[in-house]
Amino acid sequence: MSDITVALADDQALLRAGFRILIDHTPGLVCVGEAGNGREAVELARRERPDVVLMDVRMPEMSGLDATREICQGLAELPTKVIVLTTFDLDEYVFGAIRAGASGFLLKEVLPDELIRAIKVVAAGEALLTPAATRRLISAYMAQPERQVNPAPEMTARERDVLALVARGRSNEEIANELHLSMGTVKTYVGRLLAKLGARDRAQLVMIAYETGLR
Repeated sequence: MSDITVALADDQALLRAGFRILIDHTPGLVCVGEAGNGREAVELARRERPDVVLMDVRMPEMSGLDATREICQGLAELPTKVIVLTTFDLDEYVFGAIRAGASGFLLKEVLPDELIRAIKVVAAGEALLTPAATRRLISAYMAQPERQVNPAPEMTARERDVLALVARGRSNEEIANELHLSMGTVKTYVGRLLAKLGARDRAQLVMIAYETGLR
């Protein structure tokens, strides 16, 4: 298997250096570049096409959320996934990061092993969205005074069941147990939902489920 390529975007050079040392000393991971602001992060993603970008929220010139949106939506042809990192554990950041297209959200005080695991999980196409983060995301969405409910796409009854459980933060194993399905079957359904709904990952499936009222 080829190495997972990682780009770093943070306005603190010392923090970038620490992350780079960790990544460069982890077999299977390679740091392909650093950016000191959001605009540089977008340019770096366009140039290097990394598998994963570790993105700070508060940066000059362009915020991390705006840069994430540009990478995940404006440059949708890129294979790049974004993990948003911040020192601020605020609901608005969790919600904003996922809305922008991020595949994960972590605090900067994350342990090294947890960060490495997060990079590998997101690079593999999964969402780094714990049940706790999912509940906060749902709460933030439901608190919007004028949230828009979009028409629900065509789905089978079983696909709706799986999507509803994904939206509640259930893992594939938990979905399999609850619906009495095999793990392989659940993975097939999740993959089908991703393709049918045009979602990048499970985090986007959660958003779609709530925007269409399927929860």
